[in-house]
Amino acid sequence: MSYSINIIRGQAVSIQDGTTSTPIASANTNYQSILDAIIEQGADCFDGDIPEDLQAAADEKQFNQQLAAYRVATARLAQYIVADGREEVTEMQPTGEQVFNEETMEMEDVMHEVITVTAIEPVEATVTRMVYSEDDPMAEPVEETIENPLITTDVAERAAAQAVVDGTPQAVKEAAE
Repeated sequence: MSYSINIIRGQAVSIQDGTTSTPIASANTNYQSILDAIIEQGADCFDGDIPEDLQAAADEKQFNQQLAAYRVATARLAQYIVADGREEVTEMQPTGEQVFNEETMEMEDVMHEVITVTAIEPVEATVTRMVYSEDDPMAEPVEETIENPLITTDVAERAAAQAVVDGTPQAVKEAAE
C-alpha cells in the first residue's frame, strides 16, 4: 500500500491510501497502522518523501516499542535458570530492639538474620514419559527419557530474550538505565 499526505496551510492534516483519508491523531488506530508501515517499510510505503513530523512520530513509536521489549527481555534474563535453581540469600536486619553494649558504652541494634530470597531447587534434567505406538494400538507402551520440558522452555525463552537484548540499539539501552 502506498500513502500520500494532505497538507493544508503548510501543516499535514491527513494521510490518504487512495480510498480513505486518515486524520493525523495519535489515538487513531489507522494512523498507528500507518506509523507501523513506516517503521517496517520506510519510505517505500509513501508517495514522495515522508514528512518530518510523521517520520519523527514513527521513530518515537519504534523507540518506545524497542524500550519496552528490552525491559521485558532483561527482566526475563534476570530470572533464575531453572536447571540451576537458586540459592537462598539472607541478610542481617535490625529487629527494632536495642541493647546496651558495656564495652562501647552505647546502645546497639539487635540484629536478626532474615531470608530475602528463598532457595529454589533445580528441576530434574530429564523426565520419563510413556510412548504409545501409533501403528499398533495393542503394543505395550515404551518408556522414553527426554530433556525436562521446563528446561527446554527456559532455554528457549532465554535465547529469545538475549536476541532482543543483542538487537537493541545502544540509545535504547542507555534510556533503560
